[in-house]
Amino acid sequence: MNKTVLSLCLASVIALPAAAQAKPLTLTTTLKNYSGDGAYLAIYVTDAQGQYQKTLWVAGKKAKYYKNLRDWARGSGMKPSEFDGVSGASVGSGQTLKVTVDLADTLIDAGYEIRIDTAVEDARDNPAEIRTPLTSAGSGKPTAGRGYVESFTYDM
Repeated sequence: MNKTVLSLCLASVIALPAAAQAKPLTLTTTLKNYSGDGAYLAIYVTDAQGQYQKTLWVAGKKAKYYKNLRDWARGSGMKPSEFDGVSGASVGSGQTLKVTVDLADTLIDAGYEIRIDTAVEDARDNPAEIRTPLTSAGSGKPTAGRGYVESFTYDM
């Protein structure tokens, strides 16, 4: 009995630092008013060299359109393991997508960027429409898009 209790205590001590290394990050993306279907968005992290690291969120349920989110699709390989559990419905004209994700503390202030690719059926695709450094100082500061995104903000 004592060995079981001791094992559980040790497991808790080992797991606690890992949990403390993740920070909740709220991502708020507001789209411009545009004509057309709902937008597909891939929100992801790249390293200082622009190499894909992690998917934060994918908006849009039909995986056949993910190839239009070109930079994200290339980096993630469109493997279901990259977006399982971090995807939802597409976002319509003028609407706001707000999601909270867990992000490793080690990615903040370390040269990483948050990027957003956007696409709308029968309309223009925008790879890396949003590129913003992932910094403590950037938290809460809006970034304007160059396509469908009116503004994007992340809050820690």
